[in-house]
Order: sequence, then structure tokens, then C-alpha cells
Amino acid sequence: MAQFTRTDGSRNETRVFSLTAQELHAKVAPIFLAAPSGAPIKRETANSMTTERYNAREAEPKWRAAWDERGIFKTDNADARPKYYVLEMFPYPSGRIHMGHVRNYAMGDVVARYKRARGFSVLHPMGWDAFGLPAENAAMANKVHPKGWTYDNIATMRGQLQSMGLSIDWSREIATCDPEYYQHQQKLFLDFLKAGLVDRKKSKVNWDPVDQTVLANEQVIDGRGWRSGAEVEQRELTQWFFRITDFADELISALDTLDRWPEKVRTMQRNWIGRSEGMLVRFALESNGGLSGFDEIEVYTTRPDTLFGASFIGIAPDHPLALAAAEKDEKLAAFAEECRKTGTSVAAIETAEKQGYDTGLIVRHPLDPGRTLPVYVANFILMDYGTGAIFGCPAHDQRDLDFARKYALSVTPVVLPEGADSASFAVGDTAFDGDGRLVNSQFLDGLTVPEAKEAVARKLESQQIGGRPQGERKVNVRLRDWGISRQRYWGCPIPIIHCEACGSQPVPEDQLPVRLPEDVTFDRPGNPLDHHPTWKNVSCPACGAPARRETDTMDTFVDSSWYFIRFTAPDAATPTIRSVVDRWMPVDQYIGGIEHAVLHLLYSRFFTRAMKATGHAGLDEPFAGLFTQGMVVHETYKDAGGQWTAPADVVVTEADGKRQAAHARTGAPIVIGPIEKMSKSKKNTVDPTDIIETYGADTARWFMLSDSPPERDVIWTEAGVEGAGRFVQRVWRLVTEAGGLLAVTGADRPSSFSSEATDLRRATHRALAAVGENIEGLRFNVAVARIYELVNTLSGALASARQQGTSPDPALSWALREALEILVRLLAPMMPHLAEACWAELGQTGLVAEAAWPEVEPALLVADTITLPVQVNGKKRDELVIAANADNAAIEAAALGLDAVVKAIEGRPVRKVIIVPQRIINVVA
Repeated sequence: MAQFTRTDGSRNETRVFSLTAQELHAKVAPIFLAAPSGAPIKRETANSMTTERYNAREAEPKWRAAWDERGIFKTDNADARPKYYVLEMFPYPSGRIHMGHVRNYAMGDVVARYKRARGFSVLHPMGWDAFGLPAENAAMANKVHPKGWTYDNIATMRGQLQSMGLSIDWSREIATCDPEYYQHQQKLFLDFLKAGLVDRKKSKVNWDPVDQTVLANEQVIDGRGWRSGAEVEQRELTQWFFRITDFADELISALDTLDRWPEKVRTMQRNWIGRSEGMLVRFALESNGGLSGFDEIEVYTTRPDTLFGASFIGIAPDHPLALAAAEKDEKLAAFAEECRKTGTSVAAIETAEKQGYDTGLIVRHPLDPGRTLPVYVANFILMDYGTGAIFGCPAHDQRDLDFARKYALSVTPVVLPEGADSASFAVGDTAFDGDGRLVNSQFLDGLTVPEAKEAVARKLESQQIGGRPQGERKVNVRLRDWGISRQRYWGCPIPIIHCEACGSQPVPEDQLPVRLPEDVTFDRPGNPLDHHPTWKNVSCPACGAPARRETDTMDTFVDSSWYFIRFTAPDAATPTIRSVVDRWMPVDQYIGGIEHAVLHLLYSRFFTRAMKATGHAGLDEPFAGLFTQGMVVHETYKDAGGQWTAPADVVVTEADGKRQAAHARTGAPIVIGPIEKMSKSKKNTVDPTDIIETYGADTARWFMLSDSPPERDVIWTEAGVEGAGRFVQRVWRLVTEAGGLLAVTGADRPSSFSSEATDLRRATHRALAAVGENIEGLRFNVAVARIYELVNTLSGALASARQQGTSPDPALSWALREALEILVRLLAPMMPHLAEACWAELGQTGLVAEAAWPEVEPALLVADTITLPVQVNGKKRDELVIAANADNAAIEAAALGLDAVVKAIEGRPVRKVIIVPQRIINVVA
């Protein structure tokens, strides 16, 4: 259902139309497309010509069938032309595509079609990120099998994407849930295991005691499981890990080579890896409380300069010292258990109320032996970061300050902001974390922060504790190894068999794939693989004794960390064909959302390196160019009860500059809310299928490309898509009404051109150069603007030709055909169906999808004139339009003759005239 308003200014009347998709097509199509019956619509033109309106419903399937029949988008790995690999991040098969998909894939398709026209062998494949928890949720909610749900969704979404006219090589389609795909992922796992890139070790996880599964940090909401609502616990489970930390330094340093990545993405990755240079400081325990084996606490810090501001030592609840102390202190054990109910994410730790427990232990200050510091177990410290211990400097760290205020600990500023008075400077509710000079720090007083760090390092390196330096310089990374174990069914099985006698054994390669059993049930909590009656029971491949399969499946990020490499040879009997990988990789242009800027891209960068280490690939970086597009957003609407209301159920009218909304059926008032990302939860979505069926795929593509810069959000509006539809019809009229005004196809180029024909050719070739340059730079909206300009110029030239009667200037006729043919080829990457129809209308026998990109004539890009601003004594007075090849004497004379310049000089003698070629003229008087 969609609503439209029409206002008649002469009658001061507004009419509202509420239509289904079918009714909408019947009413609106005559304006944009053709009658629903397919009967041609005639339009009277200025020269009495009649033209059928462009009928997208009939044309688009026809041209897609022609492309398929010719197989022009299939890529041959043996093609010797230069390669170009363009890829959009593959979708999760959730059920239907959304407008974000339309934007993402339209952008990638423009690049693919453009590069193909420029003579490249283009690889542009499609697949499905098909494993994951949503399929299991659907299985439980709808009593269906995840496999059936997933493949049904794939079929639906494939059809929707194909209706967009994407130039995709569908013969390379993959789905990560296909055994033909994940068997090779299992082979990679085993090869990584042999290469020492896989570990099995204990790790802290978020555990949902009701669903009996590990939860990702994002699935813990306010300390509870996102689905069950149960209080989440921290548990220590044995998990499989990829050793991504082995590549931490390389993953950071290589970011400097990715100059075609957005800087914000590179910054996000640097911060996530979190390489820091600091010191490992050893604090001697004054008394160990009878805990044998504990003489010191090691702390890693990036701010050793603030040591004199320390007021406490904080250790994680799972620090070895805390665990030992808890065995003798029931209250500490209870406190630690309560801490474990907080999620393991940094966000959960940061936002939780700061809690601590005084162990009674104290340590000696390493720089001031006369001072001691209490030792607290604190809930905001994790063992996974640094050493699991910190020294708290409340004046200069907000977490430490919050903690110190709660437990009445001292707050001593030791870094003084520049210009502040040390006698009066104090810290209130906000810690000072800026730069300055040291105070209250004995031998460090007056030093800058960098100078103080160096002085502390030298001091601690010279002091001994337990036969070792009390401090040592150390590089640390925040990044932790990648835990890939998931306690769920719908994922890639980990190819390991556990034997009581032999331990963990790899599944023999001739037994791959380890397939998921299909006879599973979801009627009880936990992983269905755990309570399957037979699947996990196997023989040990080493000794033949009864053993059990690994029932954890792989994190779905594993599936998406190498699919782009599998696309190069999707039917290969091995994970890759090395020569083919090395030909196609890296991906030349990768396109996707900023939400994947960290984990997916980081894991993919690691995985490519691991595949290189195991001989499956020959490169380090998988994506040479990365583009992160903006989101598609729409107004939100709520009824009087605060319930979200879909745009299709809302009528928006405007009177006296004020916009009002009402419910389409009831007329009840609707509150217009902010513009937000399209989402099902807020019901502010528009179904791409409705848009394509009503206006055509090209209209949807054109609107998505033209509305705003591609890195920014695009606001979906009915007016915008209607404008795109009108442009489709305008282009069609331009081509079909040219009629006898054009030179015949393939006519010889005239020996000379009139000024009018030359002007048209200049405009055409400038547009050609600009559109190509802007597609290369992914500035699609700017390319669209240049095409609009060319259409305006062409419209004027055609009108002029008509005024010349039945025999227009032959040179102008030739220039008109050249311009129209170039226009159609410029449109082909963006509106491919319309371009094919126009190409045929112009008498071309082949497909424009196979036509080469037109060549620019450089001479036509040279301007005949230039415009130079003219200043008098540094103040702009006028502009001078003059021949581009004019010499300085001519430019000076012309500038001094301008009325505005003569007036500004006021009769004073001209001392000199400064001419900056091609830029500016300054008269000094």
C-alpha cells in the first residue's frame, strides 16, 4: 500500500490516493512507464511525432534474457585481458532484500559494467553468508529446519537481485552452508592446525544458563541473554582459537599500505588491535597474606609518568592472586562470582558500576619506598587485557577516579595542564587526561609527559626486585586470539575427534566434509549436536577406540573470511587453485557497510595471511580498494499510542509550509519522527520489489546513485524516485524523437564542423571524460549530475536541429548521433535496461553491455576561453573572460580596460600588474 497527494493550487484542494502496488502501477505507470496491459501509450510532440513511452515492465526482463542467452557476464579464468575484481559484501539470506542491498549492489554493478566496457576481464560474483543463529531461531519459532528456511530465502533473494539487472556471474554462486563450500573450510582449519595457527585453550565466555550456549558480547543486553533473558554468567570453557595475535604487528603496519581504504576504517582497525608502548612494572607485596608463591604484582601501563599519582592496585577477579585469596575469604569469593555475571565485552565492563573488594594486601610503591598502596579486586579489570592488574591513578583516568571516589581513596594530580596554577589545580568529577607537565612527582617535577616516561623507564630499569629489573619497556596489543567455537548447530562443523587415549585428533582429509546431520530437533535448550543420538559417536582415527566428534561449530566470521578467494575457482576440488588465486586476488574494489569495518575485515586480512602461510594463496592483503557506502534512511512515524507505523500506511500532506501526517485508512493523526536507518523494528522500510515492479529497476538504481554522495546516507523519498522515473522517460523521448535528425549509423565523420556542432561535441566529450573519472573515483552522484547536464545540452541541440527543417546541418546530425550514442553508453552502467533499449532504437545491432567505452578526443577538452578573477590592490573587482591562449600583454590590456577596474583605480598610476597564469590577475595601483 502506498499513498500519494496531489495539490491543485487553483482550487486550493489536496487529494489523497491510497493504492496497493497493483493499483499504483495501473495509476502511475502511464506517467512513467506504460499501461499495465502493455498497450503502447502515444504522446504528441512539438513536431507532431508520436512516441511510445518506455515500458520498463516489458523491457527489463527482455534485456536480462538477452544477457543471459549470450552469457556475457560469465568470467573465463583463461581470459588474457587485464583483470578487475569487484565485489560487494555478500548478504545474509534473511528473507528479502532491502533498499540497502539495492544501493550496495547498484554501486558495485556500475563499477563492474564500466570496467568491462574499458576492456577488463571482470570478476563480479555473488554468494550467501548462510550459516548463523537467525536460522536456528527461525527453526524454533516456525517449526522448520534451518536448511529449508535458508535455501528458501536464498531463492527469493536471488530472484530479487536478478531483477535489478546486476552483471553478476551467477555460475560462481556459493552458499557457505553448502557442504561443497564448508568441506574446504574444514580443510583450511586442518592446514592451519598443522601450521601452528590453531590453539585449543580455556577462555572466559558469556554463558547463557537457560539456552546453554555461549553468547557474543553483542548478545548480552543489560547483563542478560538477548533471547532467554537469563542472567549471563562468565564461564571458563575450552575453546578453539585462531592465533591472529601472531600477525598483530603486521596487521597494523600493513594498514599504511592500504591507501585506497577510508582512513576512518584504518583508524578503527588500529584502535581495535591496540598496539601500545609502555612498561611492565613490578610492585613488591609488603605482605602476601600467607599466600605462598606471591611476592609481587606485575602491572602493564602506558602511563608510567603518573606513578606518583597512584592510590591503589586493582586486579581482575580471575587474577591468580585473587583466586588464591578467595580460597581463604568467602566474601571475596562471593564478590568475584558476582563480577562474573557481567559480560566480557569492554563496553559491558566500562558501563558497569565500579565495584571493588579490599583484599587487605598492600604493595610497596616502586618509586617511593616509603609509600604503600592497597590491593583491590575490581570488576572493571579483565585478565584478557595486559597482566590483569593496574595501578589506579584517579586524577588522570576516569575509571580510576570513579573507583577512588566510591572507596574514599586519595586523588593526587601529577600532570598539570599548561598554564594552570599548581597551588589551585584540583580534579573534580572529571579526570584530566590531557598533556602538561609533571607536579607532585619528586624527581619528575617540571618534565613533560614524554620526558617523564623516559625518566621513569630509566629509573625502574636500574632498580632490582627479586633479581630482575623493577620495570621493563614492553609493547602490548589489545587484540586477543580469535575464539571460533560456537555451541550451535547451524554452522561449519569443526573437523576434530576427541579420544580419551589419543586426545584431539584431526578428521582424516578423505572423510571431509564432516556434514551436519539433518535429523536434529530444537525442542530443548543447548546445541542440538550435543544431544543427537548418533552423530557425535565415532571411532578414533588414531587408535580405533570409541570417541566423539567436536560438537562446537565455527564462528560464522570464518565463513566470510575467505569466500572472496573461493569465488576465483568455486568448483575446484581443493580450497583454491593457487595460480587462479594469484591471478584474481586481491579484490580490486570491495564495497560494503561501515559496520564491518573491524571484525570482518580484520579476520579476512588474517585469514589471507594464514592461507599464504599454508600455501593456498600468495598474497597478504585481500582488498586493494575498500569503499564503505552510507545507509538508506527514511522518516519514521508513530501513532497516538506510540506504535511504529509503516510509510505505506501514512499520508503526508503539506500546507502553508507545514507537513502533517495521518493514517491512510483511519485518518488518525500520525507523528512524523526523525529520519533513521530503514529497519523492520521501526517499520520505516520500503520494499524494493514494489519499487521495481512499479517504476522499474533502472529507476531505483538511478535514484540510489544520484541522490547523495555514496559514502553518505541517502534519504528515500517518493518525490526522489518519481523524479528518477521522469528522467527515464525523458531519455527515452530524447532518443526516440531524434528520428530523421540523426546521421545514419556508421556514417563517415564530416571533414569539418559548424560552431554549433563543435559546441555539442565539446560538451559531449567533456561529459564523457568527467563521467569516466567520477566512476573511477566512485563519485556516482557527480557522474549522474554530468549526465543530466549532457541531456540538457542534447535537448537544446535537437531543438535547434528541428528548427532547421527536414535537412539539418549534416555535421550537426553527425554530432547528434555521436552525442546520443555516447550518452547511452554513459547510462549503460547505471541504467542498463534503458540503455539497451535506446541502443537498439539508435539502430545498433549488438548489445550495449558488450560495447566498448567511448574514447575521449583530447582536443575537445581544451577550453577556448578562460575566466580569470581580477583584483585591484588585493580586492576582487571583476572577472575577465579571454582566449585561453592569450599572452600576458593581451591579458593585462584587457584587464585594465574593464570598467570596474578603471573605477577602482580612481586615476592613480598602475604600478604593476601581477598575472598568475590560469588563476588570477592583481592590479597594484
